[in-house]
Amino acid sequence: MDHARETTTGTGTLEPSAPRKRIPAGENPEKRRQILDGARRVFSQLGFDATSVSDIAREAGVSKGTLYVYFENKEQLFAAIVDQERQHIQADLFAALDQGGDVAETLRLFGERFARLMTTDRIVRAQRVVVSMAERMPDLTRAFFEAGPHATVQRLARYLIEQDRAGHLRIADPDLAAAQFIELSQTLLARPRLYYAVSPGPADDAAIARTVNAAVSVFLAAYGTRSD
Repeated sequence: MDHARETTTGTGTLEPSAPRKRIPAGENPEKRRQILDGARRVFSQLGFDATSVSDIAREAGVSKGTLYVYFENKEQLFAAIVDQERQHIQADLFAALDQGGDVAETLRLFGERFARLMTTDRIVRAQRVVVSMAERMPDLTRAFFEAGPHATVQRLARYLIEQDRAGHLRIADPDLAAAQFIELSQTLLARPRLYYAVSPGPADDAAIARTVNAAVSVFLAAYGTRSD
């Protein structure tokens, strides 16, 4: 027989305490985070194909049954990890465009954050896994591209449009210009990171500053007004 829990009041009388609210199955954010963290570690170590649901459950410290309450399969788990990374990256990058200041400084801040993020171990590993899945899971990788790289270009393009209207830039094709600046900002930094033998570690601050400063100079030479 179940009894309500009781607590003692300041007057010494007993009053029933409020019952604990049970979190519905599959809706515990801490448990979900625990599973995602475990999956991220296994995916980065073994790759997508070699990783099993059992591997993930073991690394996350949960049963397979619990894992399936939160995610139907490892494809859904991987998509959730990718989306989590995308939100983290874009929050940091887009904040750089909202801080105000002149165009050169804003582009420099955006470019440095972008280059630093794109050369971190976790982003490089995620890119390798996504590319390896492109032919077998085109819908998943297309969604990753559209929500990640493509959305980043579009957000930067909106900033460039604003600066064009303010008379600070002259840009006929903002989407192209945004993509060009993003590529310039990671020149010789991000691509070599995809190959450990060429670039075994994240880019250092000096290399990032040199690359992004050159990117800003080239970009403004092409799209800046005389006053800039």
